[in-house]
Amino acid sequence: MTSGEYPAIIKDEARKLGFDACGISKACFLEEEALHFESWLKNGMHGKMHYMERNMEKRLDPRLLVPDAKSVISLSMNYYPRKNQNSNAPSISKYAYGTDYHFVIKEKLKALLEILNEKIGEIHGRAFVDSAPVAERAWAAKSGMGWIGKNSLLITPSKGSFYFLAELIVDIELEPDLPIKDYCGTCTRCIDACPTQAIVEPRIVDGSRCISYYTIELKEAIPDEMEGKMNSWAFGCDICQDVCPWNSFATPHEEKALEAKPELIKMNRGEWMELTEEVFAKTFYDSPLQRPGFENIKRNIRFATSSQPSGTLP
Repeated sequence: MTSGEYPAIIKDEARKLGFDACGISKACFLEEEALHFESWLKNGMHGKMHYMERNMEKRLDPRLLVPDAKSVISLSMNYYPRKNQNSNAPSISKYAYGTDYHFVIKEKLKALLEILNEKIGEIHGRAFVDSAPVAERAWAAKSGMGWIGKNSLLITPSKGSFYFLAELIVDIELEPDLPIKDYCGTCTRCIDACPTQAIVEPRIVDGSRCISYYTIELKEAIPDEMEGKMNSWAFGCDICQDVCPWNSFATPHEEKALEAKPELIKMNRGEWMELTEEVFAKTFYDSPLQRPGFENIKRNIRFATSSQPSGTLP
């Protein structure tokens, strides 16, 4: 076996483990991204997410995260659900319908690294799933898995953007893939649809105005100025993805561990409003909803529904 055969083996094994796409790029300093990121921070678009200010050098150079890193293997996993929530319930972002993706994907990354060690030889590296300073969208775009859309998310030409991203940063030299063309064209649907005008210009999102920021990251009270602008979102927000034409190609995922919790799908508005801490802990013990916690989920529900007609709760 030659090193030229390694990328094909890696992609084949990734597919067997349930990943939808895999791309390879050379580990290097992200010079262009550094300029954008520094400007984004300088303009305060990270809001109260002060962790974004830390480890900036590592975020922009994977060689500082993994000694002797030479390649970044980017992977994606579809999370588009087969079933949707009760139509009158406070909205939960689709990525949070099932088990926390960190648990699911991290295990698959560990398995992939073990398999590659058996098939290729000794490989040293680390697995990352949105839990360390890694510019995952930039690496995925560099590896040709898609392009960065005007909503700042990675868009794939075959199935849109409802994907989790993950990386293996390894110490072996691999033939990199080439980036692909940006196919957003003149479309501005995501920009036009954002109720808080968080997409200030193509590919630049003011995180401090994003509904996902308010409902997940913000620990204090949601600003009064957002009253009536939350569009019923109680955790995350999918608006800029739902309106994207490329997501008309989205198909339901086949990963059992990410299947939507039946309780979440069935819960109506009244049940969400009456949610107790005990039921929350029992139902969502392994869910992304644990990140903001019970009190902030209740805060979000009250805020998201306060400006909407109550009607008759089923």
